[in-house]
Amino acid sequence: MSLLLAEPTGQTWSQVGDLGIAFVLSALIGLERELRHKAAGLRTLTVVGFAAALFMVISQAQFGDSRVAAQVVSGLGFIGGGLIFVRRDAVRGLTTAAIVWLTAAVGMAAGAGLWLFAVVATAAHFAVSYGFTPLARRLSGRVTRVHSLVLTYRDGEGVLRRALAECTQRGFTVRDLATTTDEGGTSAAAVRQATVRLSVEGTGPVTALAVWLADLDGVLAVRVDDSDLDPD
Repeated sequence: MSLLLAEPTGQTWSQVGDLGIAFVLSALIGLERELRHKAAGLRTLTVVGFAAALFMVISQAQFGDSRVAAQVVSGLGFIGGGLIFVRRDAVRGLTTAAIVWLTAAVGMAAGAGLWLFAVVATAAHFAVSYGFTPLARRLSGRVTRVHSLVLTYRDGEGVLRRALAECTQRGFTVRDLATTTDEGGTSAAAVRQATVRLSVEGTGPVTALAVWLADLDGVLAVRVDDSDLDPD
């Protein structure tokens, strides 16, 4: 190995060190995502960053420019496209795809010997992940958001009217609703039930609104269905 690196083959210990830095920094980013149980975790991001560094080293050693490395960015579209999907008109996975892109950039910087840039970019990632997340949550309490509530109640008793009034009193605006009516129970005195999906908009906590609605007489069940509102 020492003899190989000593010969003029374009392979040096400095390049091996660059690959090592790319491996460590990519693994750190991947570990953070793994702890958050994201789709692209420790193994995926470590491979992405290390491979990007390897492409950069090969490009510089064999071609003396970045022709090969330039294709890394376009090649990431394959991975990013597999991480982003749409559910109920809401886009998911954008943050994860962006972090894959960032990890590749970190690997490329390290592979090019720009380890300071790579370290700064990794530090910036952790600043965004751990600093911006609580800030965004704090700001989101002041920003109007749309939530979805599924409400089941006894039909024919004016329950829906009281529920809508409760939403208004609590500072929420009902943007849309869709109802389905079915029969509950099997006896002759079966209770007629209705299920309605409410789209409410407001700045307050929707969980608190669900609790208030559940306390209304005639309300049988309330469920918050914000699965289509992602984060990341």
